[in-house]
Amino acid sequence: MRKIVLFLGMSLDGYFEGPNREIDWHQVDDELHRHMNETIRAMGGILAGRITHELMAAYWPTVDADPSVSETELDFAGIWREMPKIVYSRTMEDTTDWNTTVKREVVVEEIEELKAQPGGDLVVGGPDLAETFRRHDLIDEYQIYVHPVLLGRGRPLFHESDVTVGLRLIESRTFGNGVVMLRYERLGPLAR
Repeated sequence: MRKIVLFLGMSLDGYFEGPNREIDWHQVDDELHRHMNETIRAMGGILAGRITHELMAAYWPTVDADPSVSETELDFAGIWREMPKIVYSRTMEDTTDWNTTVKREVVVEEIEELKAQPGGDLVVGGPDLAETFRRHDLIDEYQIYVHPVLLGRGRPLFHESDVTVGLRLIESRTFGNGVVMLRYERLGPLAR
């Protein structure tokens, strides 16, 4: 069965983005980008919210027109364009651009059906969608990239919850730029 993998970066103090939605503090160099390319290439699909999808769709489909773009970025552009994507949005128009399907809401039974299909794991990106998946206990694995920066304020990656979830570290990796990847599998809710 396929897994749902939360795949996001955060600051050391737990923020996904700064107070004005900035993510320019993410330290993605060529080594980290190559690693992310290989990880996402093995996935079976991308599950994203509207904002995350629109940010990606505004850049990756036409990045090859820029002669200054690295080979690693060109590689990711191809991966992103070809990867099946489901965008969860109540306002986005239906589209088939870039292998994209629009769903109006997260339906647990539909996610379970997706997980039962053959293919690679499914990556969920974007903090709002991730929170919805977490609330429905749909995330099987957390792959978090901790960037060596303290933002002090911003949007937290994780929101308050009445459920404590046990996790088991299954992999960690430190990159040359100081980013640390932590990969955990979900063990399930713990009694409080």
